[in-house]
Amino acid sequence: MTISPQITMRELLKQCPGAQRTLFRHYHIGGCASCGFQPEETLEGVCARNDGIDPQEAIARIQESHEADEKVFINPIDAAEAVKNAGARLLDIRTREEFEAVHIPGSQLMGQDFLQEVMGTWAKDTAIIIVDHTGLRSLDAAAYFAGHSFTNIRALRGGIDAWSCEVDTSLPRYTTE
Repeated sequence: MTISPQITMRELLKQCPGAQRTLFRHYHIGGCASCGFQPEETLEGVCARNDGIDPQEAIARIQESHEADEKVFINPIDAAEAVKNAGARLLDIRTREEFEAVHIPGSQLMGQDFLQEVMGTWAKDTAIIIVDHTGLRSLDAAAYFAGHSFTNIRALRGGIDAWSCEVDTSLPRYTTE
């Protein structure tokens, strides 16, 4: 993967879904309105207006984080096998409305009360696979769990969309507005 300083933030986030998390962690960029960026801004422009950060340094950090993120992803076929054979738990981080419309059988909706239960009572080595719609937000949730000492956390690559194409074609696909 090659990233240039002229890449737009939209394209960067498409290639590296965890790039915003990386930029925030290292430079406090992209976490709120005051330090945010526009989709058409270039990485070089974002770096320049944020204390003149060296774009090549930012690219190196993004690529390093992206490589680590790739190890967190699990493809739908392997995830289905982990659920069936290893007892992995599917935690769905989508909205209640999305979950009620369609969900993977056996998955659990991650609401606030359930999150407290997981954090307070589950073993830190429980095999957990985070499910979202398209696989973009699951990395952030996986990072949250890893930051709370969970050691066997994965993010479903492609989310429930990919699962419905590769594992269970009876699950309808949908779009959000």
